[in-house]
Amino acid sequence: MNAPIVVDSVSALRAQVRDWRRAGLRVAMVPTMGALHDGHISLVRIALGRADRCVVSIFVNPTQFAPTEDLDKYPRQLARDLDRLREAGAHLAFTPGVSEMYPAGFATKISVGGPSSGLETDFRPNFFDGVATVVAKLFLQAAPDCAVFGEKDYQQLCVVRQLCRDLDLPVEIIGAPTVRDAHGLAMSSRNAYLGKAELDTARKLNVILRGAAAVLSDGADEAGAVDAAAKALVSAGFQKVDYVAARASVTLGPWQQGHDGRLLAAAWLGTTRLIDNVEIPSA
Repeated sequence: MNAPIVVDSVSALRAQVRDWRRAGLRVAMVPTMGALHDGHISLVRIALGRADRCVVSIFVNPTQFAPTEDLDKYPRQLARDLDRLREAGAHLAFTPGVSEMYPAGFATKISVGGPSSGLETDFRPNFFDGVATVVAKLFLQAAPDCAVFGEKDYQQLCVVRQLCRDLDLPVEIIGAPTVRDAHGLAMSSRNAYLGKAELDTARKLNVILRGAAAVLSDGADEAGAVDAAAKALVSAGFQKVDYVAARASVTLGPWQQGHDGRLLAAAWLGTTRLIDNVEIPSA
């Protein structure tokens, strides 16, 4: 595979995409914060199946981190990321610095309601404003026909879809299934923070969620099933559970028995916060 073109300015990105457009090529985008793992590569492969050219952005977005969060220690490994993109067949890596994305005097943010309410927002109040703003900028900069987001960050996927609907952004949003290790743990850049014992515990998260989703699908009381799942996570070794919640699949509003739903959770192992979600099958 050829190495991807690497650009770090909006002008260079737009110039390359403009050349592809003139050649009649369809463009897909995969926004990332780098530290690429197999989950990210699966998104690239889906993008390559839906378009002629694939742009991958690598940008650790400071506006979605709170002052108490792990911005400074978030893994950055650009050389390795570019090797992975070459192996996957991506055509362009957009690697802007903070000053390129947020130049001096930057004063705008986008706030999306609806699916951003609750869940992550209860614990990371500024997170989705940061996500929505940077995603809107990336879409305006790269002008992709489609973009691929993983279902592991399910609330984020719903927020991005709402963003595009509400602002008439002409980008098809493709949700990609969560990629998991052999034990069912969702791939995440933050898994690198976990020691062996913590990894063993982390791998129970998906098992507990799937069990709770099954009993909910079978008609169990929602409050009881969610509470039991949260207690099971603590018993399994998680120090703290931020939430376990059943939500409607599209809106993330209240879930109703017999309808498609999603069971979402966030829990802590030491200083590492993990999120995951599973489908609640309709009856």
